[in-house]
Amino acid sequence: MEIREKDILDKTHYGLNIYSHVLRQYYSDEVVIHLSGKQCKPAKNPFKDNTETLNIYNNNWVFVYEDFSDPDFNGNPFSFASLHYKLTGQELLQKLNEELHLRIGQQNNFYGNKRSAFIPNKEMQQEPITVPVFSFYKSPVRNIQPAYNINVIEAYNLIKSSDYKRTTEELRAINDKTEARNYKANHFDYVTFSGIFTKRNDKALQAHSGLITIDFDHIKDLVKLRKALLLDEYFDTVLIFVSPSGDGLKWIIPIDLAKANHQEYFKAVSNYIQQTYNLEVDKSGKDISRACFLPYDKDVFINPKYLQQ
Repeated sequence: MEIREKDILDKTHYGLNIYSHVLRQYYSDEVVIHLSGKQCKPAKNPFKDNTETLNIYNNNWVFVYEDFSDPDFNGNPFSFASLHYKLTGQELLQKLNEELHLRIGQQNNFYGNKRSAFIPNKEMQQEPITVPVFSFYKSPVRNIQPAYNINVIEAYNLIKSSDYKRTTEELRAINDKTEARNYKANHFDYVTFSGIFTKRNDKALQAHSGLITIDFDHIKDLVKLRKALLLDEYFDTVLIFVSPSGDGLKWIIPIDLAKANHQEYFKAVSNYIQQTYNLEVDKSGKDISRACFLPYDKDVFINPKYLQQ
């Protein structure tokens, strides 16, 4: 089967994951990509003596690259990958399909070759893009009346900003678990990522956002899990960030409610996570109105398609 460049771009966040994969071959113990809006922070360039001069940015729905020290060193994700693999054309595309586990040309499912009714289509949306909207609540968590609605871009900006930096740092400095739990409940604003509510209660749902929150607690290697989830072959990442406690991840992914309801999706995704990553997820994700506290995370990731708005 002939693979198109577009097929790969659609499954690699416009080529961003191609750069990550190649750079990790040279810097396996480092965070190789820091995305901020449409622009990545300068990265080490393995093809230019490891100097921190590699500039990667989104240009017309494709992440392209250049080097600050050499104006002739530039191109797209495929020319960058070609520098590493020494391949071009279909040979290169087949290699990327294999190494990034994209499974282009194969049926995708959780458990085998039969297509599951619960598996969302992982093809990237085309314009126009609908930005998910959900309810925002001011602290404390016992306040169940939403203040207003925000969208996923606004949530991303809040988490990335310094608004919650002080409360996040103070929480992580508390050693007593009960004290930390009480502090979090009383000082953190929160959202209900899965929808808009008149109050925080499943029965008060006005509109589902098409999102579900998968919560990972007490993770030993956050960087490794984060990378794996961003490269997951079945689910696009809408948003991913470190939890307020600092030892967990919040993974926000899209679901297709035309195929299954919220609870059925949560059960299927939980089973998939258990089999694929050997991890248990927080069962509170089954509740549509589950509260998700907003911490500070300068490296919060948002799907780049939302930054094209």
